[in-house]
Amino acid sequence: MTTAIEETLVLVKPDGVARNLTGEILRRIEAKGYSLIDIRMVQPDREILAKHYAEHEGKPFYEPLVEFMQSGPVVAMRVAGNRVIEGFRVLAGTTDPTTAAPGTIRGDFGRDWGLKVQQNLVHGSDSVESSARELALWFA
Repeated sequence: MTTAIEETLVLVKPDGVARNLTGEILRRIEAKGYSLIDIRMVQPDREILAKHYAEHEGKPFYEPLVEFMQSGPVVAMRVAGNRVIEGFRVLAGTTDPTTAAPGTIRGDFGRDWGLKVQQNLVHGSDSVESSARELALWFA
């Protein structure tokens, strides 16, 4: 069975950048066999974050999440490969780093810091539709 090449957005969040984990995260993506198509370091503003997290607006964690994502630089990556959307999410591990499996990015490097919002190192698109929308935002 052959599947089409997908692209996904991967973000190294401010906590991952501050902890100098960008290289290790990229190493794991490439070691998995995915291709880096584009990469950039950005300081996201509220406008891009409001669009990126639009589905969460009004939820209790929305404001703390936007504030956290504005707290420092973010590394945005366009990554390609067969089933890369699903594959990167497995590589990242579960959203809660406390329960993320060892061997995943969040399982190996994440932890609960007792803050208002989970600082969990990375973001990966969750579907083909989300990937297209998010890539258009971050790589306009």
